[in-house]
This record gives sequence, structure tokens and C-alpha cells, in this order.
Amino acid sequence: MSDEPSIEYSPSAITDAYGPVGRALLQLSKLAAIGGGLIFVALVCMSIVSIVGRKLFAFSLTGDVEVLQMGAAFASASFFAYCHMIHGDVKVDFFTAHMAPRKVALLDAFGSLTIGLFGALIAWRTAVGAASLKEVHETSAMLGWPVWVAQALMVPGFVLLSVAGFYMCGHLLRLASGKFK
Repeated sequence: MSDEPSIEYSPSAITDAYGPVGRALLQLSKLAAIGGGLIFVALVCMSIVSIVGRKLFAFSLTGDVEVLQMGAAFASASFFAYCHMIHGDVKVDFFTAHMAPRKVALLDAFGSLTIGLFGALIAWRTAVGAASLKEVHETSAMLGWPVWVAQALMVPGFVLLSVAGFYMCGHLLRLASGKFK
């Protein structure tokens, strides 16, 4: 029998085993998600004011739909990394429910690698798209806001998702090389 401690393969056990880099990445991801949530709250408040104003007082906020679209895109991109770091991803574990924890960890590591690559690809293409929109000076129809800004604001969220995916891949591979309960 080995004196090595065994590691339970569960989301909370994996999160508890984060090193200093993982804990810092988790905190950064959490702050980004909180920021995105606050933006959504502000967008909801703006929409309520506009809808109530339109129905009751013949008053609406000009460009409210544009602001909603731009803000929601940026806010949504800020949630992905935190979701991945806390294992909030949608997983269909029908086929892995009875597999050995080491094999599940390896499959999850592969999934995290895929998320890291996907995050990097989306960040890159979003940045290219934002640069293209800036180059042609595209603006929103009602407010005349530069559209590239809203698109560029999504890039940090996707970069953070990529970093989280690559970190989780390495972390899960380290766990897979250990012992599981």
C-alpha cells in the first residue's frame, strides 16, 4: 500500500487542488464574471426604463436595443472562463459515469485543451473582426457608436477562456497522473 494521498475526482476536489496560479486565475475569472453580471443588471435596468417609459409615458431611450446588443455580447464573453474553472460546463456523462476516475480526468483534460484552443481561435478572430470594423469606421445606426469597440471588449473574455482551458488541461493531467479515490 502506498503512502501517497489519494485525490477524489470531483469538481470541488479539483478546485481545492489548484496551485497559486490556478487560484489567481480563478479569482480573475470570478471578477470578470461579476463584472459581466453587473453589466447585465445595468442592461436590464435600462431596458425596464425604456419599456416602462414607452408604454406609460410615450418616452423611450434612443438606441436601447443597440446598447443591449453591444453590452450583452461583452458581458456574455466574461462568464466563460469562470464557468470552466468551476466545472460549470455542460457535460454528458452517460458514457463516463462508470469509467475509472483517471480516464475521466484524461477525457476532461482533452476537453479543456479543446476549450483552450477554441478560446484562442475565437479571441483571435474577434480581434481581427474588431480591427476590420475599426478600419471601415462602422457605427451603430441610432447612436453612431463605433461597433468595433463592443467587439474588441469581448476579446479579453475569450483570452481568459483560452488561458483557463489550457490551465485546466495541465491541472487535470497532473491529477490524472496521481491517485484517485
